[in-house]
Amino acid sequence: MTKHFTDDNFQKEVLEASRDKAVLVDFFAVWCGPCQMMAPVIDELAQDLKDKAIVGKLNTEEAQKTASTYGIMSIPTMLIFKDGAVKETIVGMRSKDALKEILSKY
Repeated sequence: MTKHFTDDNFQKEVLEASRDKAVLVDFFAVWCGPCQMMAPVIDELAQDLKDKAIVGKLNTEEAQKTASTYGIMSIPTMLIFKDGAVKETIVGMRSKDALKEILSKY
């Protein structure tokens, strides 16, 4: 299941959770066409990797503080967190297989 990250739950659901599993955060906005095209890919990835990684979305319109903290300037942008820190930044659309391959490193 795809998680929904917010300014309020980011510390617990991403930073603390990444001590156990890698966490992929998809920074998106509802008005962003490429983001909407990525949505089903992110949902499938969350389902495929449910036991291996945490996959979720953060709406940059609703969670501006977190988006600003991580310098999100373009969307879609995906950050991979492990051990409370950003390990990888992915800007733009990617296939599910490409994202799986990147996440497998963590």
